[in-house]
Amino acid sequence: MQPHIQTVEGKLGILLPGLGAVATTMIAGVIAVKKGIAQPIGSLTQMGSIRLGKRTENRYPLIKDFVPLAHINDIAFGGWDVYADNVYESALNAKVLEPGLLLSIKPELEAIVPMKAVFDKSYIKNLDGNNVKKAATKFELATAVMDDIENFRDANNCSRIVIVWCGSTEKYIEESAVHQTIESFEEGLRNNDPAISPSMIYAYAALHLGVPFANGAPNLTCDIPALIQLAKETDTPIGGKDFKTGQTLMKTILAPGLHARALGIRGWFSTNILGNRDGWVLDEPENFKTKEVSKLSVLDDILRPDINPELYGDLYHKVRINYYPPHGDNKESWDNIDIFGWLGYPMQIKINFLCRDSILAAPIVLDLALLMDLAKRSHMSGIQEWLSFYFKSPQTATGLRPEHDIFKQLIKLQNTLRHLMGEDLITHLGLDYYQDLVEAL
Repeated sequence: MQPHIQTVEGKLGILLPGLGAVATTMIAGVIAVKKGIAQPIGSLTQMGSIRLGKRTENRYPLIKDFVPLAHINDIAFGGWDVYADNVYESALNAKVLEPGLLLSIKPELEAIVPMKAVFDKSYIKNLDGNNVKKAATKFELATAVMDDIENFRDANNCSRIVIVWCGSTEKYIEESAVHQTIESFEEGLRNNDPAISPSMIYAYAALHLGVPFANGAPNLTCDIPALIQLAKETDTPIGGKDFKTGQTLMKTILAPGLHARALGIRGWFSTNILGNRDGWVLDEPENFKTKEVSKLSVLDDILRPDINPELYGDLYHKVRINYYPPHGDNKESWDNIDIFGWLGYPMQIKINFLCRDSILAAPIVLDLALLMDLAKRSHMSGIQEWLSFYFKSPQTATGLRPEHDIFKQLIKLQNTLRHLMGEDLITHLGLDYYQDLVEAL
């Protein structure tokens, strides 16, 4: 059955925990696009098209013209950060965008001032800040975040709110008893359980209010049973985790191709040098482990060494991230891939990707906000696996392996949009074209 989609009337509020390089680059970019001085390149919702029906019908509308998404002119931005800098000041400090571009939209950026953040230094040892909420319990912090959301909604006359986590990577933790039910989680909030992270507090506050929440970092956040349960009870979409940019983007493009051709892989060595706030946070081993787990999972799920042991059973996969301040946000990744082909003969692939991390992440944030809002208006509650296209570690239902192949992820996303709009799903089988031709003859 085709879902009923609520209208897109009114303004959409996009709230971002973490107004650093990624968030400010996205906000500045949207404002620049609205003023006609830039294009939203990299945003599938703004520049991507979708095929409808048979190829012979030649229907390829832009996604934004096909699906009822919030228009970029009807968006209000806000967020939280441990530093009190407004978005203009934060964007200057991030050194991602040219000062001239930022100056041309300075008034709009200066008007966005971060709310005080929920912060726990034990989760991010390499960060400090003075724009931080104080409360006796984590439950009171969650209540304060709810107040922030409601106050922002009223002050900006928003009809809907979406939250996308753009904060730093928290230290690695695993599920424990406090994460299992809503009741145990709320008790943990009241008792300041150390296993409840700041990102979980934001997610709980959002879901309690029925606000969609997407996790752009590899933290354990909305993928715990308690918050999955809360999302279902409040009819709220959730998704994550870890924006797919840079090196992992290349892996999800290249690995499916090697797998498709049944070429073997003996080793895949990946290293990164990065100098922005994210790089500084990941210089702490506990935080790096969270990112490492996210990055390492990709190849196993694409290549399936358990069912392709001759090709990938002995694959050695190593990931490194090195903090290197001179590079700033311009991350450089190196990959050495040892492959083998016919009769076992060895070959190598070398990749040197000089990317701009926040430039790749910014359109992901915009797309996720718009599509999570669409999901909410379409009554698609709980885990939004169809948005795996945007994540390194896609959240799935318990016991279900994630799909990491970016091309299969795109098919799933596009077919979901077709389903929402009552169009036929596309399988790419194509036999009907030739059957029709035979019958005509």
